[in-house]
Amino acid sequence: MGSRLGDAMSPYLRAHAANPVDWYPWGEAAFEAAKQRDVPVLVSIGYATCHWCHVMARESFSDPAVAAVINDGFVAIKVDREEHPDVDASYLAAASAFTGELGWPLTVFASPEGHAFYAGTYFPPREIRGVPSFSAVLAAVGTAWRERRAELDATASAVAEALAAASAVRTGGALPGPAELAGTVAALAAGEDRVHGGFGNAPKFPIAPVLAFLTAAGGPGRALAERTVRLMGASPLHDPVDGGFFRYSTQADWSEPHYERMLTDNALLLRVATELGRAWPNDEHTVSIADGVARFLIDRLQLPDGGFASAQDSESVIDGERSEGGYYRQDADGRTRLAPPPLDEKVLTGWNGLAIGALARHGFVRRDDRSVTAARRSAELLLATHVRADGNLVRASLDGRASTAVATLEDTGMFAGGLLELAAVTGEPGYAVSARALIDAALAAASDEGDGEGRLPFAAPGGGDPVLRARGLALPDDPAEGAAPSGLTACADAAWRLYLLGAGDAYLASAERAMASVAGIALERPLAFGGSLELMARLAAPVVQLVTVVPEPEPVPEHERSSADDGAASDEPALLAATRGQEASVAVIVDERQARAFAEAGFSLFEERTARNGVPVAYRCEAFVCGLPVEDPSMLGSLGPRE
Repeated sequence: MGSRLGDAMSPYLRAHAANPVDWYPWGEAAFEAAKQRDVPVLVSIGYATCHWCHVMARESFSDPAVAAVINDGFVAIKVDREEHPDVDASYLAAASAFTGELGWPLTVFASPEGHAFYAGTYFPPREIRGVPSFSAVLAAVGTAWRERRAELDATASAVAEALAAASAVRTGGALPGPAELAGTVAALAAGEDRVHGGFGNAPKFPIAPVLAFLTAAGGPGRALAERTVRLMGASPLHDPVDGGFFRYSTQADWSEPHYERMLTDNALLLRVATELGRAWPNDEHTVSIADGVARFLIDRLQLPDGGFASAQDSESVIDGERSEGGYYRQDADGRTRLAPPPLDEKVLTGWNGLAIGALARHGFVRRDDRSVTAARRSAELLLATHVRADGNLVRASLDGRASTAVATLEDTGMFAGGLLELAAVTGEPGYAVSARALIDAALAAASDEGDGEGRLPFAAPGGGDPVLRARGLALPDDPAEGAAPSGLTACADAAWRLYLLGAGDAYLASAERAMASVAGIALERPLAFGGSLELMARLAAPVVQLVTVVPEPEPVPEHERSSADDGAASDEPALLAATRGQEASVAVIVDERQARAFAEAGFSLFEERTARNGVPVAYRCEAFVCGLPVEDPSMLGSLGPRE
C-alpha cells in the first residue's frame, strides 16, 4: 500500500507515512472516497510535538491489526492542526458535543459529508479507568454505521445545526472602561494560586495572553503578572538551561510538565517578561527570564534561513528508546552528550509574526542587537517567500516549500503586528507599509462579505478552507483565546498600532469595532480572552506617542565598519536610554532620514520631526497633540508646551 503522506509538507503527516493505516491528507479526495465506499470518515488531528499523539501513533496507528480495521471500515484522514487551524477549530467545536475533555490527538468520526457524529481524544489500546479501547471504539462505530445509520445521521445533523446556531450568536457590548477592567483584574486575582502562581488547578497552562492583559492593566494587574512570571520562572515549567518554557504542567505546582516547547508560548511570554523587566530594570530575575527566552528562540527555534520552527518535541531518543523529557531533565553538561529533541521545522506565518514582534521589542528595551537581527531575518524571509504574488499569505512552509493550506486571519494579524513592531524598533517604514497592506486586505475581505448585521471588520483574505466551506463546516474566526490571541484580536491590535503611527483614524475605528464585538463575553470569561482584554486595556488608556529623533548619521567608509556584536552595545545618549524605558503607547527612535521616510509613506506622527542643533530631541504626543521637542530626559514624562 503506497503512502499518500510521504511527500507532505507537514512533518506530522510525514511521521505517519509508514503507518499501515491508509491515510489521506486533508482534502476532497478523502471525502469522495468515503462517499463512493459509503463508509464513515475517521479524522485524526494532532501536531508533530504532541506527546500523546506520539503515544497513540505507537500504540494504535502502527498496529497492523488496528490498521486493518480502519482500512476496511473507514476512510482515514490525518490533519496537522498547526497547518490547518480552521479544520481543527471546526472539529474541536463538534467534538465538544461528545466530550468535555478536549485536546490532542483529536479523534473524530464523521459522515462522508464531513459532519461529526462521535468524537474523543486519546483512546488507549486497552480500556483504562472507563475510557474504552480504540479497537472497541472502532468496532462500536462500525456497528452503529451499519445498523443504526439513521440515528448517526440525525446526530450529525443536530451537531451541525447547533454549531451553525452558536456561530451566529453575538457577544458584543460597549468597550470597557478602567472600572470594568479593574473588576476583571480583581476576578483574576481571586482565582490566583498564591503559592505556585498561575490560575486554577492542574493541568495548568501559562496562558500568556492573560499575563499580557494584566501587565497592560497596570497597578494590581501588573503586580499579579509579575508574581506569576517569577513563580513560573523558578518552577519546573521553565528550562534553566535553554531558557524556554514548556507547554503546560500536569500538576498545580508546575511539576511534571509536558515538555514540548512551543513558539507561541515562548514568543508571548518573552513579550510579557520584557515589559515587566522594562518597568523593573533592576529586577534581575524578571530580566534574566526575558533574556533567557530570547536566547531560546534564537539558539533553538530559529532555522538557518531565518524562520522560526513551530515547536521542539517533548520526546528524544536516549539509549535507543523514546523518552519524554529525558533530555530536558539533564543539566547543561548532560545535554551535550545527547541528541536534542527534534524540531517541527514548519514555518508558520502568524506564529513567526509573534516572534518577530517579541524579539524586536526585547531588542529595543534591552538594547540587544542580536534579538533585533533575529526578528529582521524572520521578517525578510516571510516577506520574500510567504507573500504570494496576489498579496495573499502562505500559511506554512517547510524548507522553502509552501503549504497548500489557506492562510488564516491570525496569519494576517500576527504577521502585521510583528512587522509594525519591527518598523518601530528599526526605524524602517517599509515594514509598516507591508503591515498596512496586510490589514487593508483583511478590511477589504470583510467588506466583500457584505454589510449584514454583526459583520466583523476583518476577514481572512484567502476566504477560508475550501473543503470546509463546501460542506458547510466553516466557522467564523473563533474570537476565544487560549495560548495565543485570536485572529480577530491580532488584526485589531495591528490596526491600533497603525493608528498610533499616524496611518489614520479609520484603523482605530476598526480596532474598537472588533473589540466591541467580544467585549461582553471577554469580561465574563477573562481566562479565554486575554488578548482581547489586553487590547481593550490599551484602548482605554491615554494615548502617549514618543518619537525621539537623532541626527542623520554620516556615511561610514566600508573599511571602518565593524562587524555586528552579540548584543552588547556602547553607551548611548541619556535621552535615547530614557526613551526605551518610557511607558508609552508607542515609542520610536529614528534618525532624520527615517522620520522623513515614515512621513512620506503616510504616517503622520513623523511629519516635521527633526533633530535640533545636531543633538537628539524627543517629541511627546498625547493622541497626536504634541509638545515642543525636548533634549532633557527628565522632560519625557509630561507634554509640556505644545507645538
